[in-house]
Amino acid sequence: MKKMTEHQIVSILKKAEAGIPIKELCRKYGMGNSTFYKWREKYGGM
Repeated sequence: MKKMTEHQIVSILKKAEAGIPIKELCRKYGMGNSTFYKWREKYGGM
């Protein structure tokens, strides 16, 4: 996985909030579920 910018991370989190399944996002962007949940914990309110 390449390093993502804060803007990209927030964009991915917004897609998850919009209803796209987390598994699908993880597969599309090449990250693990744990990475997604760490990001959500850190950037969730942005």
